[in-house]
Amino acid sequence: MAFLELQNVVKFYGSHKAIKGVNLEIEKGEFIVFVGPSGCGKSTLLRMIAGLEEINEGDLLLDGRNITDLPSSKRDLAMVFQSYALYPHMTVEDNMSFALRLAKVDPAEINKKVAEAASKLNLTEYLKRTPKELSGGQRQRVAIGRAIVRQPKVFLFDEPLSNLDAALRGQTRVEIARLHRDLGATTIYVTHDQVEAMTLADRVVVLHDGYIEQVGTPLELYDKPANQFVAQFIGMPPMNILPERLFHNLPNGVSAVGIRPEHLELASDSEQKFSGSIELVEALGNETLLHVNVGQQLEAPLILRRNDRLNLQVGDTIGVGWSEQHMHYFSSDQKTIRKAGQAAT
Repeated sequence: MAFLELQNVVKFYGSHKAIKGVNLEIEKGEFIVFVGPSGCGKSTLLRMIAGLEEINEGDLLLDGRNITDLPSSKRDLAMVFQSYALYPHMTVEDNMSFALRLAKVDPAEINKKVAEAASKLNLTEYLKRTPKELSGGQRQRVAIGRAIVRQPKVFLFDEPLSNLDAALRGQTRVEIARLHRDLGATTIYVTHDQVEAMTLADRVVVLHDGYIEQVGTPLELYDKPANQFVAQFIGMPPMNILPERLFHNLPNGVSAVGIRPEHLELASDSEQKFSGSIELVEALGNETLLHVNVGQQLEAPLILRRNDRLNLQVGDTIGVGWSEQHMHYFSSDQKTIRKAGQAAT
């Protein structure tokens, strides 16, 4: 039996069906990331698990117990919010211990738990400070510490890094990964950031329009997307999509072909599939992205990624090619068509 299980879970807002029959099994100790575009339902689903949104249909089971109708305070879950939600007049120590003091936990036990959590999060020297005296990253660590001291069965994170700058996001992401390894706690994490999803998750849940599109390890989703939506959503820059009319001898039912930017190659005249004019060069230091306009054959430029530096400029004409093994096939309903001998995930 799964540790946390969602069984045909549905959420309505008036007549609008926001979550459309979600089924998901999460094992004990897993780090699960919900990812998807704005409005896909990822935060709504997290709030339903937390008890902050009502589940209109279906069941939520935790460790074999049906908690669908339990209030949030009785679910043995702890949530870390995007906005930190710290009490500004309280010290770090008081913020972290607040829920335990409300529950009338023994003061000695509270002090022990706060000290242990502060040590794990490198907050010991800040325990007597108030939130206004902390950086954004430190405030987020306090919010995480407040969850840790409760020792919940499941940690819930709602876009916890979105208020931080790029450097702090990277640093805090590493700290969250380390913390999960240390605690081994079941974790559900919502983000719109693919780097967070790909680097933190044991499994990623891709949501779109209230449905689960695919569940798998980060590399399973990247290498074997279930459909065209996942193929283009996972990976940045997104997968190039080409219509079947540009190809010969495709398998039956293929209406589009996908090729990731790193699988496009600079090609000689004899090997090229297309030639086109460079309309943008993104020189990022560790890699170069070329946006290539191939004319009326495609509505959008092809994007080619290289892990080296190229002496190419806007307006240059280049040939573009690829290997057949890197082609992804999609049907008219945007489902992936597996190649012969290729297993689905």
